[in-house]
Amino acid sequence: MNKLDDADWLYTISSKRKLIDFNFAEIWRYRDLLFLFVKRDVVTVYKQTILGPLWYLIQPLFTALTFTLIFNKVANIETGTVPPFLFNLAGISIWGYFNTCLKSTSDTFKSNAAIFGKVYFPRIIVPLSIIISNLMKFGIQLLIFIAFYIYYYFSGADIHINSSLVFFPIIVILMGLLGLGIGMLISSMVTKYRDLKFLVGFGVQLLMYVSAVMYPLALMREKLPKIAWVVEYNPLAYIIETARYMLLGTGTFSWFGIIYTVVVTLVVLMLGIVVFNRTEKTFIDTV
Repeated sequence: MNKLDDADWLYTISSKRKLIDFNFAEIWRYRDLLFLFVKRDVVTVYKQTILGPLWYLIQPLFTALTFTLIFNKVANIETGTVPPFLFNLAGISIWGYFNTCLKSTSDTFKSNAAIFGKVYFPRIIVPLSIIISNLMKFGIQLLIFIAFYIYYYFSGADIHINSSLVFFPIIVILMGLLGLGIGMLISSMVTKYRDLKFLVGFGVQLLMYVSAVMYPLALMREKLPKIAWVVEYNPLAYIIETARYMLLGTGTFSWFGIIYTVVVTLVVLMLGIVVFNRTEKTFIDTV
């Protein structure tokens, strides 16, 4: 038999890959599979639940109410002219998208080991599908925020939408990419260090408290100037602060914060892709 050259094949699957390999052409070829994964993530999560997609609404509403009672009523955290509940709902909606993306992608290899071991496809499609499917959940929560915004606006609350709102999709994309990058890093490490998954939930909870979710960034600088740097070096804090500035016209807008966030996001994403690509070659032997 004559040996076939690589040129005789439509596609060649090889373990040899570049250090940073984000093959958009290959991902586009598997776009139908990406759509199926997105559909699976949306349909199956709440398929056998009583309330179904209503959990998308219940979670942020009850969390915002709890934050309002504890941080605004008991701890007396001021939110300026913005109603505390609306202030918290805006922060929780943005944070919730990152939180869900991070937790879901951090278990990519372990939860998909069975299918990864049977058939080839670009493994990065799985975490990408999680980021995309969670956009639907975020969209529903954003509609709830809009409903409460309209209610408070016609109730006389001093709130207004900033003209920079046209750049809001960029903020959402940054949040998703940052969650994707961190999630891929954690997922890669979990294949070797199983106990790391138990720290993810606890670590994300701590991260929320230093991400300016339930308080203005300026308040941290005023009340706790010595440790405010912990929040100021957190790119998530700038994303949430900027999102509230766009949606409610409160808080501050910092070009330094945005540029810093973009740089950190790209670095974390590239590092996540490198580690993810290296791990996918051998993870099946350790999972």
